[in-house]
Amino acid sequence: MTNLFRAIPSTDKILSTLIKDFPDIPKGLLKEGVNKFLDKLRDDIRSKKISSLDELRWNLLIENAKKFVKKYVRPKFRPVINATGVVVHTNLGRSLLSKSAIEAVVLACSNYSNLEFSLDTGKRGSRYSLVEDLLCELTGAESGLVVNNNAGAVFLILNTLAKDKEVVISRGELIEIGGSFRIPDVIASSGAILKEVGTTNRTHLYDYERAINENTAVLMKAHTSNYRIIGFHKEVKVEELVKLGQKYGLPVVEDLGSGNFINFPSYTNIDEPTVKRQIELGVSVVSFSGDKMLGGPQAGIIVGKKEYIEKIKKNPINRALRIDKMTLAALEATLRLYKEEDLAIKEIPTLRLITTPISTLKQKAMKLSRMIKKELKDIFDVKIRKDASRVGGGASPEIDLPTYVVAISSKLFSVEDIKSALLKTDPPVVARVEEDELLLDLRTILKRQIPILVNSLKEAIDLLNE
Repeated sequence: MTNLFRAIPSTDKILSTLIKDFPDIPKGLLKEGVNKFLDKLRDDIRSKKISSLDELRWNLLIENAKKFVKKYVRPKFRPVINATGVVVHTNLGRSLLSKSAIEAVVLACSNYSNLEFSLDTGKRGSRYSLVEDLLCELTGAESGLVVNNNAGAVFLILNTLAKDKEVVISRGELIEIGGSFRIPDVIASSGAILKEVGTTNRTHLYDYERAINENTAVLMKAHTSNYRIIGFHKEVKVEELVKLGQKYGLPVVEDLGSGNFINFPSYTNIDEPTVKRQIELGVSVVSFSGDKMLGGPQAGIIVGKKEYIEKIKKNPINRALRIDKMTLAALEATLRLYKEEDLAIKEIPTLRLITTPISTLKQKAMKLSRMIKKELKDIFDVKIRKDASRVGGGASPEIDLPTYVVAISSKLFSVEDIKSALLKTDPPVVARVEEDELLLDLRTILKRQIPILVNSLKEAIDLLNE
């Protein structure tokens, strides 16, 4: 064992050999990786995983060091291949940005900009003004602003309009979304007082009206975008609530959650309310996310009547929730595409993935299947079949999007082991398992990712064979 420890080369010797293979990695980080590799060698000697000098010969050691360091120095925040079929996958970064949005972010980051500078007056300007006109044009609202996410938007609205006063909302709309975001908690945190009315499955207009008193500030609706109540069910329509609000001089606030700007093609079966429609119905203030069905960056968008939006803009908390230049650049580029609905569907990845024809998905599945059979025919049993994808992002929970999947299984490895190994590849692949098969859903696998996915499958098998 002593001879084995003595055979371990110095950090500097390995570092000087590897440095040419990692030209863009800071030397300090690279040295850290080499030291971790040497620590592992010592542990392997102590545990007798390494028991001969032959296992420490220079060429083999350097090759192993290179593999180890490559994994060690790669970023923690990494791209993955989404093979789940969930288009707006909350855990995988939600919406992909369009090409124009990505280019806008690069420009914003590589140059100084007019973020808060008016090119008309040469004086300080407002970052909201850069997208407000677009938001008003696309939604029909009188005014608008953008904060960092929709939870922040709801908080800001209620803190501005209902602090220390009551917010009346149906019990059936006290929603919770991922990350334990709950409407009651947000209302409480904003300083407003929750006044829930009706029952879980049935709420009537008179429930709202009976709850109104001198301390009522807001009538609120929350779109149940991530679940549906069916059967013996009744909810108050937006237009009815608007009339009630007008009768008592109260604003109606609606949290649309995912938010949507277009009427989807009939073959998708998606029937999400559009922001413009809610504004047309007279809702005073509408909030929604920028990074879900809208297909833009993470943001909380607030639009509505000018008298309320101006108050919200002036709330000091607004500064704590404001968006940065990258978000603003990506959002403006995304909104510009919505000026032409067909262009938006073509260019915004989220919309394009949701509306991809089933025939296109079948072609992609056939291509992936052929490549897997060619490269890994001795490892996998490969099948193509129809299945169902989901929109995700808390939208249209009951809607199945017809899709094609490549289903793989193996006599050599369990499906769960393959699934776990794929999370360790570069790039990682996130898939789902059903009935002892690993399903690769072609709705969310980009065309350019197909050969990369096959390489990840090969890498996964190598990992399982180690």
